[in-house]
Amino acid sequence: MKKKFEFFLFERHSGNPPAGGASRISNGVRDSGQARMTAQKGFTLVELLIYMGMLSIILVVLSQIFGSILDAQLESQSTSAVHRDGRFILSKLTYDVHRASSIVLPASLGASSTSLQLDISGINTYSLNNGNLELTDSLETNNLNSADTTVSNLTFTRIGNTVANAKNTVRITYTITSKIVRPKGMETKDFQTTIGIR
Repeated sequence: MKKKFEFFLFERHSGNPPAGGASRISNGVRDSGQARMTAQKGFTLVELLIYMGMLSIILVVLSQIFGSILDAQLESQSTSAVHRDGRFILSKLTYDVHRASSIVLPASLGASSTSLQLDISGINTYSLNNGNLELTDSLETNNLNSADTTVSNLTFTRIGNTVANAKNTVRITYTITSKIVRPKGMETKDFQTTIGIR
């Protein structure tokens, strides 16, 4: 009995265990190693929460940047529409008044009107209609402002002097408002000019 026990110890220490024992031990080591490798392939709850937190921060920052870009774009479009239409209307009125042979309406010096009538090989009428500045001639009616803006506070005032054959002038004031809504509100700009018949 004693010899068998010593022999068993000798075999365990010598690294040559019986075939059945070796199989069980090696299988035990192999199984636990595979279990550790499988566990390392997944994510722990803490890692998942950290990833979700980082993703949330990135999404918040990106959404704020995207919102700022959209606000800047709306600001630019609104300001551009107002200035573009305001300058175009000034240019068109200046061109037409300079080539007109007479101012029909307002009819007298010092008079003001919401419409302007010029004699340019026929009567050209400038007037407001539902927020649009319209030019009506003998052939057609056209809007002078774009679909992105409205015109308001339109006033034509005839000025000049009473000297015979004096070339009268007209003072024009109007307000352009953008229809594009920006975070600060709608863009509005007042325009005023004085134009004389040449």
